[in-house]
Amino acid sequence: MELRKEMLPVLRPVGGKEEIAALTEVIESGWWGKGPKVAEFEKKFAELVGAKYAIAVTSNSHGQDLVMKALDIRDGDVINPSISFMATAMIPLWQPNITTNVVDVDPYTMCIDPEDVKRALTPNTKAVIAVNQAGVPAPIDKIREFYDGLIIEDCAHSCYTPGAGMQGDIAIWSFQAVKTMPCGDGGMITLNDKALYNKLKEMTWFGVSSTYSRVAKNDKDSVSGKPGYTWDYEVDKIGYKCYMIDINAAICLEQMKKLDTILDHRRLIQKEYNLKLHSIVERPPHTETVQYYCAKVPIGDRDDLIDYLADKNIHTSVHFKPLHTYEIIKKHLTHPDRELPVADLEWQKLISLPVHPGMSQEDIDYVVYWVNMYFDTKYGIAKYI
Repeated sequence: MELRKEMLPVLRPVGGKEEIAALTEVIESGWWGKGPKVAEFEKKFAELVGAKYAIAVTSNSHGQDLVMKALDIRDGDVINPSISFMATAMIPLWQPNITTNVVDVDPYTMCIDPEDVKRALTPNTKAVIAVNQAGVPAPIDKIREFYDGLIIEDCAHSCYTPGAGMQGDIAIWSFQAVKTMPCGDGGMITLNDKALYNKLKEMTWFGVSSTYSRVAKNDKDSVSGKPGYTWDYEVDKIGYKCYMIDINAAICLEQMKKLDTILDHRRLIQKEYNLKLHSIVERPPHTETVQYYCAKVPIGDRDDLIDYLADKNIHTSVHFKPLHTYEIIKKHLTHPDRELPVADLEWQKLISLPVHPGMSQEDIDYVVYWVNMYFDTKYGIAKYI
């Protein structure tokens, strides 16, 4: 097969004239900050996932941090899975006197292992972060059988998997540049607790009600009940600055319209890989979002395959290196001597193959051809499914 002239990325966003038009509308409106587009996006996203309330923020990470601060998470530990992005173990460390309680994962789904959660629990466990790894739902129902504390469902990879965000006490989503509904960067907190919603809402901007909410187009819209701009406000809590702005929300609203088509294409890539890849390649569990296609290959082949595919202009990645192996995390572990054998073993097999809405059938076939060529050459031609 003739080699590509340009690198095929492992992940990438795809936008078009609709996103450009939406951005143009915002720019020409003169309202670039948090305003009507954010309000519209919050309403529509809450409806999408079946939550009562939604708060758009600058990132999933800021969303998790804000929740922990609102609930005064301190003086204890937060449980999280070893196979995840660095944020999962690091965000708890932003809280006062918290250690990160990293636990093992299921060898197939790579989601948090309930049995290891049970083993790792301490009297001072303040929360469990359950990550829907690559869009595969975390087994929150199993954790609920023995743990009745706070569970944060990390839905960064599961926009939108039916039922996602409804299992934990609160859910956090991501619209980072390569997610299924990207806007460059951004996040959403969804929940059903009105009191917590009101607290979080004000915490996104230093405890101040938003400027847009104080601009009265008519008496009904006005916070004060008076037309015009209400300049005065009270601040009764410590807040931060992590609200989404209309520029990002405008992109998300257009991406939301395309979400079903984007997910259909991601699932098509998943199906093609499952059907056509060499039999030695272990297929990942089915996912509705296919945020990543995390295949597994024999230990010792992963890094060689990455280099081989790079020579063919195919970009791959590894999602993820175990969090407990990073020196910075080791210094803050709740159980520094606990062994996590599944994560230690399975991550050595992981390779993420390209999957994004910009891939053509030719791109899919190109990846399949060179992955199979590597294994055919090394192990012999396989019988394909």
